[in-house]
This record gives sequence, structure tokens and C-alpha cells, in this order.
Amino acid sequence: MAAKAMAAGPALRCPLASDDYRSTPMSLTRIHNLSISLDGFATGEPQSMETPFGHAGERLHEWMFATRFWAKTSGTMGADHAFAERHEPGIGAEIMGANKFGPPGWQDDADWKGWWGPNPPFHTPTFVLTHRPRPPIEMAGGTTFHFLDASPTEALQAAREAAGGQDVRIGGGATVVRDFVAAGLVDHMHLVQVPIVLGRGIRVWDGLEALEEDYDIEAVSTPSGVTHLTFTRRTGGN
Repeated sequence: MAAKAMAAGPALRCPLASDDYRSTPMSLTRIHNLSISLDGFATGEPQSMETPFGHAGERLHEWMFATRFWAKTSGTMGADHAFAERHEPGIGAEIMGANKFGPPGWQDDADWKGWWGPNPPFHTPTFVLTHRPRPPIEMAGGTTFHFLDASPTEALQAAREAAGGQDVRIGGGATVVRDFVAAGLVDHMHLVQVPIVLGRGIRVWDGLEALEEDYDIEAVSTPSGVTHLTFTRRTGGN
């Protein structure tokens, strides 16, 4: 298993994936609850320890904070909740980028273990893409962070092997999402368009012209003012 192999040392690269990663039935690759502005930015700038989403603050995520999925007993149970809670079932591994795991420069802090405290919310093997790998970190609650210097295809192969037949979630940020979509590796994507204009930051859509040709797309607007966009890969897509 790739997850066990990577526990052996800090600088291992994951093995190359097969030439056709869809040659046998496999789990799905999914994206959930990725909030973007009207102009397509999934985060503002500059990112730092004090401002993880830059000048966007938490405005992109206020819709989710109001749901039962996030706020538990005090949250709402409407359509926003129904979309948000799809984030968790059936996930066996997660892939995220370096900028989601920590603020700029976290690689220089040997004690940095992510934003989420001793019990991160992933509860699965979680693969962090970075050009500076380090040994795996085992956390409470079933989360183990593995650090890979790998292409999207290589990272997905490692995550699939660790997922035990369940789906793999691409957790972000925007650059990682864009790279996996551009590589044709995403089966289902849920984006939430929030009615704000950021003007700067990191955009999801850059370089993804004609994305609609590969996906069936549905849009649902809710009373909170956001629009849920779901992209489902068409049968026979790349």
C-alpha cells in the first residue's frame, strides 16, 4: 500500500500511475463545497497566518457557517445544508495543496501540523502536495498527513491505493483543483458561487476553456444568495 510505503521516509515520491487510470473500475474523484466569488476567485490575497484567505476573509464561506452541517444543532436544514453534507460520505482519502495545509513558509516550521489542531476533520489518509516533502504525521481521529512531490496523476494513484475502494476528495485550494480538472481527473465537482466580487486572488477557471464540453452542469440558487454548481463528468469523457 502506498500509504505504508510513504511512512518509511521523508522524501519518497509516489509511484507512477498506470497509463490509463480508468482501465479498471475505480472510485470517484470528487470536489465539494469549494466557494468562489462572482469573478471566479476561491481565495483572496495576500495569504498569511492571520488571514488564510487574504482579503476575502470568511465571506466566501458564510453560507456554510449557517448550515446544520457546520453549526450542528443551531444551523439551518435547507438546500445549503443538503449540498454541504455531501462533502463527507464515501470519502477514503483526501488530496490538498501546500497552501491549504498552512500559510506561506510553513515548510520551514518543523512543528507545523496544519490549521486544524490535534484532531483534523479529515479522518482519512490526507496527501499534501509540496515540493518539500517531510515524514508523515499521524494525528488523532484517523487522519495521517502524507507529503508528496507528485503530479496530479501520481498523487491520485497514491490516494486511490490508500482509500480502500472509497472515493478520493480533492480538497483544494484553487490551484490544485484547477490542475486536477485540467488533467481530466475529476468525476464530480461542487462549486458554490457567492455573490461577492474579489477582484484579485487565485481563480479557479483560468486555463479551463470549454470545460462544459466534458460535464453535465446543474445550477441551484438558494435563499442565502449563493448558487450551487454541480459538474458531473459525462460518460465517455476524457
